[in-house]
Amino acid sequence: MVMPKRVTSADSPARANSRSSRTRTKPSALQCGALMIELLVAIALLTGALLPLAYSFASEKRLARASYQRAMAMEIVDGEMEILAAGEWMNFKQGTQDYRVRAAAATNLPPGRFLLSVTPSRLRLEWRPEIKMHGGDVSREVKRP
Repeated sequence: MVMPKRVTSADSPARANSRSSRTRTKPSALQCGALMIELLVAIALLTGALLPLAYSFASEKRLARASYQRAMAMEIVDGEMEILAAGEWMNFKQGTQDYRVRAAAATNLPPGRFLLSVTPSRLRLEWRPEIKMHGGDVSREVKRP
């Protein structure tokens, strides 16, 4: 019994052609250098576009935090001033003194002080943060009843 001969890729001319088309040629140093320069330019352009964007997000975050802290201080000062104007001011002596607030929301404020100034004709309550760019000073003043 005669066994049929196995056909290999070297024997088949169609396979030989496809095999030679698959072989890669080594890129030249000039092509590699051009590709590297193109990659560096693309990274530089991307970095140049994203850095200002990242800075604007950080700046917006600081502005939002300062606005929130200022609004919180205004709410607390307004509420405490209503209490003082209703007659609580009589428990304080004339002059400027630290004022302790009752609002639990004061824990959301940055470090600072509430100051109460009692004069013969006016009451003044103000919030002074110790750190700049955290909402700024907030004050309310009323005529003493």
